[in-house]
Amino acid sequence: MSAEIMTQESTLTSSHAMQLEDKYGAHNYHPIPVVLDRGEGVYVWDLEGKRYFDFLSAYSAVNQGHCHPRIIAALTEQAQKLTLTSRAFYNSRLGSYEKFITSFFGYDRVLPMNTGVEGGETALKLARRWAYDVKKVPANEAKMVFVEGNFWGRTIAAISSSQDPSSTNGFGPFVPGYLIVPYNNLEAIENIFKSEPNIAGFMFEPIQGEAGVVVPDEGYLQGIRALCTKYNVLMIADEVQTGLARTGKMLACDHENVKPDILILGKALSGGVLPVSAVLANDEVMMTIHPGEHGSTYGGNPLACAVAQEALQVLQDEKLSENAENLGVIFRHEMNELAKRSSLVKLVRGKGLLNAVVINDDEHSQKAWNICVRLAENGLLAKPTHGNIIRFAPPLVINETQLRECIDIISSTILEFS
Repeated sequence: MSAEIMTQESTLTSSHAMQLEDKYGAHNYHPIPVVLDRGEGVYVWDLEGKRYFDFLSAYSAVNQGHCHPRIIAALTEQAQKLTLTSRAFYNSRLGSYEKFITSFFGYDRVLPMNTGVEGGETALKLARRWAYDVKKVPANEAKMVFVEGNFWGRTIAAISSSQDPSSTNGFGPFVPGYLIVPYNNLEAIENIFKSEPNIAGFMFEPIQGEAGVVVPDEGYLQGIRALCTKYNVLMIADEVQTGLARTGKMLACDHENVKPDILILGKALSGGVLPVSAVLANDEVMMTIHPGEHGSTYGGNPLACAVAQEALQVLQDEKLSENAENLGVIFRHEMNELAKRSSLVKLVRGKGLLNAVVINDDEHSQKAWNICVRLAENGLLAKPTHGNIIRFAPPLVINETQLRECIDIISSTILEFS
């Protein structure tokens, strides 16, 4: 690196950094105007040294907090030894990681990938192959069922199940064989299972994240499990955002003690250190895929294995599920108290430390965005979704004192707009 470039980087300002992204990057995001440079635990700092509470957690990818020392140590140790071999060879970390994660979640096997959407695509391929080999669905006639408001990524396969025009407009044609039913509606699921004999799998989020932290009725997850069993359909839980202690249980499905046939994990599986995802299933499903039929150059790389194993261990050792459960109750109580003081707070919902406040305004207005910009000015980072919904999802290492300080920031900021 030249001395000139090094000097430019050492004197980089937030304004210049945003200009660089605007000029040289694709305009596929609309970030809050803050340039983050460093993170530790529940805090991040911008280029000018201002500290913020992080209440987005990289969409729940840093449940263990920013730069958790144990995860960074695992990363550093493995990075100095071996990072990537591809799956053309065995490596010394993969087998032990596979044994660890399958034991951790109670499945026979795992298929390691990199990103959450890759996990979703992997689950769809497994479900289709299982449908042909085990359920005996006629060739090329397998169908997948999704729910309204789903979000699991932005690949062509993912947006084919979306009804959001911002995801679909201008990107067709789409993947065939998808069926959509209303969310939180067991009757609709049973009706489509009855009428369509060639359904391979039902893929859903136990709590819808991108849709605005939409929590289903109690009994919904148990109902899905019962219907999938009754009609011989694979229950596929997308726990990329809801899993790994975020909702007050290790998995959101644990709230109703149900076990999906296919479990998709990502985001916090690495503690926000690098892209790591995983798809878990038992032998009947997983062993339908044979060598050469699915894979990834980076999937199961030694660095990812070391990091993911330590990230899971941190969640367990630090009892982050319990912390999320306890502090989530406090957060929702205080937000509901705020609703009594401000007509702007229309609805509060969530589980654990995955929560949302619905702003009492038109979803096409800028009020929620303006509130988030003001929150950043006041030292807390959050981001709206669907126009008038603000998600609040801090790292799970947050303590009650920090949480109450954040509640004060959120309350005073919203009251400014009331």
